[in-house]
Amino acid sequence: MPHASRRDVLRLAALAGLAGAAGVTLDAEAAEALAASTFSPIRPPATPLAVRSPYLSTWLRADTLPGNWPTFWAGAATAMTGIVRVDGQPFVFMGSPSGGWPLATQTALVVTATRSTFTITAGAVRLEVEFLSPVDPANLRRQSVPMSYLSVTATATDGGSHAVSVYLDISGEWAHGDRTKQIGWSTAVVGDQRVHTCAPTSPTVLGEVGDQASWGTVVFSTDEVAGLTWQTGADATVRARGAANATLLNTADTNQPRAIDNAWPVLAFSRDLGQVGAAGSPAVVCVIGHVRTPAVSYLGANLDPYWRTQWATWQDMLRWFRADRDAARAGAAATDAAVTAAAQQAGGTQYAALCSLVLRQAFGGTELVSRGGAPWATLKEISSNGDFSTVDVMYPAFPAYLALSPRYLELLLAPLFDYTELRGFDKPHAPHDLGVYPNAFGRIGTDEEDMPVEESANMLIMVAALIARMPAAKATAYATAHLAKLRQWADYLVANLPDPGNQNQTDDFTGFIAHSVNLALKGIVGIAAMDSIARAAGVTTTTYAATAKVYIGQWATMAQNGGRAHLKLTYDGADTTWSLKYNGFADRLLGTNLVPPAIAAEEAAWYLSQQHAYGVPLDPRHGYTKVDWELWTAGFLAAQPAARDALIAKAYLYANTTTSRVPCSDWHDTDSGNQQGFAARPVMGGALALMSLRSVPNGLTGAWPFTTGPSDASGNGNDLGAGGTVSGGALNLTGSAAPITARQVVRTDTSFTVMARANPGSLAGFRTVVSQDGTRLSGFYLQYSAADNAWAFAMLAADTAGAAATRAVSPFPPQAGGWTHLVGVRDAAAGQLRLHVNGVLVATASKSSAWASGGAFAIGRGRWNGAAADFLPGQVDRVRVWNRALTTTDVRVLR
Repeated sequence: MPHASRRDVLRLAALAGLAGAAGVTLDAEAAEALAASTFSPIRPPATPLAVRSPYLSTWLRADTLPGNWPTFWAGAATAMTGIVRVDGQPFVFMGSPSGGWPLATQTALVVTATRSTFTITAGAVRLEVEFLSPVDPANLRRQSVPMSYLSVTATATDGGSHAVSVYLDISGEWAHGDRTKQIGWSTAVVGDQRVHTCAPTSPTVLGEVGDQASWGTVVFSTDEVAGLTWQTGADATVRARGAANATLLNTADTNQPRAIDNAWPVLAFSRDLGQVGAAGSPAVVCVIGHVRTPAVSYLGANLDPYWRTQWATWQDMLRWFRADRDAARAGAAATDAAVTAAAQQAGGTQYAALCSLVLRQAFGGTELVSRGGAPWATLKEISSNGDFSTVDVMYPAFPAYLALSPRYLELLLAPLFDYTELRGFDKPHAPHDLGVYPNAFGRIGTDEEDMPVEESANMLIMVAALIARMPAAKATAYATAHLAKLRQWADYLVANLPDPGNQNQTDDFTGFIAHSVNLALKGIVGIAAMDSIARAAGVTTTTYAATAKVYIGQWATMAQNGGRAHLKLTYDGADTTWSLKYNGFADRLLGTNLVPPAIAAEEAAWYLSQQHAYGVPLDPRHGYTKVDWELWTAGFLAAQPAARDALIAKAYLYANTTTSRVPCSDWHDTDSGNQQGFAARPVMGGALALMSLRSVPNGLTGAWPFTTGPSDASGNGNDLGAGGTVSGGALNLTGSAAPITARQVVRTDTSFTVMARANPGSLAGFRTVVSQDGTRLSGFYLQYSAADNAWAFAMLAADTAGAAATRAVSPFPPQAGGWTHLVGVRDAAAGQLRLHVNGVLVATASKSSAWASGGAFAIGRGRWNGAAADFLPGQVDRVRVWNRALTTTDVRVLR
């Protein structure tokens, strides 16, 4: 039977509107496809497809790609159609076109931090359909690109060979939120890409309709190769051609401009893959993007997207982005593995699933812009009121930015400091926001949604967490630069605590609250945060820490209920009142240790007694909760495993089973599991709260001093396994075994530094001191090179046999019979490898790109041709790893 048409069912679906992902009542065929699919590690409420910015944000609000339309985060269709022809028989594998063609059967969906991969069966052919939205905030060039990848590969499953072609299109709905607006389109060749574009003919620059941008250009491209054809035109006409033929007509629809809803223009490609067997087809790779210039406005000045500092035109950026796909996929795989491993260690398998689900959402609410050529990151308060860089939205999200790239958090804070320090903002407390996205018009001299204690403490806590992860010199410079403003906000807190009075706070949907215990806790931690900020700036004598300790004692007394079973909602509230004290997480994160352990224990026990089917309510006034705050509370109670695990389990159950098919809502009812409001908000980055507790001071990701054993002293849990013995303050190696970690310790496709002291027992052959495994080779080697009779820091071009090597080699032979201090630096920004021996820079080599080795970190061996190799006999100690490039001065100090 024909499938329900997009334009009949979902064209302008509201955010919380139609039932199911696309509002389509499943016919028997679609229901069968649904029943056949598995989901790992979670069944998403909505699956991220192309999610790179507030305006490139397309999702699948259903379980299956066949039979359902992708939508913009707010609910309106941003249609994509996929049809595969197998031996002349068409199957729909994406979307719900009204052509009566049978649906392919989805058998699996795997969601990682950066990718959503669908496995789909069409006759005797299996398709792998991958949506990759890179999340790489440490690489600003890659992160700045407002584009995403879609790839399709086909494999025969019956041992035979089949004629296969793949048809893909997107609709004009991507170009504007008002479907009556006119758009124009064109097709051209850009480098090795065939590129469709479409854009509104009368754009409203820096305007929105239905939260979609009303200006900018939609880009849809694929490789210009043999077997590719294209066509633009009415959806029914072009799709019918793609279903009936392996080729399109290579013609453009000249009936333009016209309204989006006038014969629904689509931009289509078809790729004839020829005969496909068990070895599979080459990937059909498409790029989907939305490019806007300007990106935002700030106090009346239009700001370009940051990518304009990297490329002169979007066409240049597109060429680079397509060429970068292999490196981006390798980096994405490393990110996926690192997030999963760190999250599993912090909170278990279900927690890791939640972190993977929300990462694209957390970063997809932000984008990089250029402020005079320097990068700023901006944030949209998606789906609540659309404010620009809202402090109390950035704050719940900031564990994700802190965990992946503290530098990105610094860029998010930059506009707020510019506004408050240089633009005449004169309130004694921190601001709420900068305007309404994409226009940061400022609110100086006008009313705004003031949250004085809330926002001031938020800023202080975020800055304290940030400088703890900066190199010492940078931390001092940063704290000093902002000291006056931060001190002003801290002094406001001192004057208005321990009782915050009647103030608004981040959960403003509950209204103003007087004498809030949870808000007071945040403010007191903010005061303590100021102490660490001041000390980083070189101010060694402050009263902030002492004041915080006095206030927390008063807080604990005033907040305690009469039976000492839990803390109350408000100081003056009834003993039966309570609330989730999620603001205790910041106390753990900063190590201020203000909250007495006994209070954490009683709160944990109380939350266990207050569980509903889908979580613990924020407080007893309502049945709803916020899942970001639940997971912040799990971070606060990291040392209370029963409560921590219960909070995680309820959050997972909600996300995995809710019938509210929207990009993960942070606000839901704890009895029904239904969305209370909100969707797609970046605050879901708060899910990474537990994970962000893993210590990365100054970028240190691993440290093995070998004073007592093989444990990781960095706090990141990268303990070494068996291999060698620890005695005399060193790791002693026989030359036939070497200890390794259980997972990757550092990303090798970005900047990093490795350090070790080595005392080789023999220099016969290659001897590797430290390395990190890839599949066949090591991502790097810090080693003795027998070919050069010298120390070397080496990286290979790829994880393949015969790959070219880049090496920084010492010009001097090694010192015999003693300890040597070795440091290898990969500086991605400088495109350079550096080798330091005994504190001296002795060699450099040019290295512009690198691949990501996602395997174990090894001490005393390397990896070559898929096996352990180059074992080192002798001793090693003081091994350290950083996820940044140390400077020559840094290395000299370490020596």
